[in-house]
This record gives sequence, structure tokens and C-alpha cells, in this order.
Amino acid sequence: MSESDGINLAAKPSGTGCADCSAAGGWWFHLRRCAQCGHIGCCDASPNQHASKHNAATGHPIITSFEPGERWFYDYRTGEAFVGPKLQGPQSHPSDQPVPGPAGAVPSDWQTRLHD
Repeated sequence: MSESDGINLAAKPSGTGCADCSAAGGWWFHLRRCAQCGHIGCCDASPNQHASKHNAATGHPIITSFEPGERWFYDYRTGEAFVGPKLQGPQSHPSDQPVPGPAGAVPSDWQTRLHD
């Protein structure tokens, strides 16, 4: 695998939560990791859909789950999920990190704010 494939085995995660939500004081539902640069963004069910916005802004084509126990990749170019290589750790956010998160930023009506 190489960066031209959209996967960089040397890229480390940008943090333990959505980098963009954290910067704006927002919250997320589930987390996704860019397989090319390590940017952590929120999923498409989250209010701000930062993982997809990162793909649109950078052209980085592949994400992987950043949720504990999940090992799948998704290619925006083909719209298909696949099993990929093990990336630089950590493989997920800390298991004690709440979902949705981060703690203290999630509104009480969070379920009504999710995208289908």
C-alpha cells in the first residue's frame, strides 16, 4: 500500500476525537480516520460529517473506523467497504471515551440531531 493508493501505513491518528468538532466546540457520534493522513473526523450520522468533508477538501479517498473493535475501511471513490491493513496505532479512540462524545459537549437531544 502507498499514499497513491490512499493508505499511508506511517500516518498516525490526529488525536482521540474529531479534530474539527474539537476545534469548534462541537460533538460527534462515531469517529472515522483518514487512512492517508490520519485525520480523525466524525461520521456521516454526526451533525457536521467532518470525515466526508475532509475527503471532499483533500481528495484523500479512504477512511477506516476509529471505533473500538471495528476493523473496516471505506473507499469514497468506489463506495465500497473492505478489509485493509493494520495502520499505526492507536486503532481507535480510548474505550472509556463516551459515544457520542466528547463528554460534556453532547446535547441531551443528541439522537434527534443525527443524520440518517
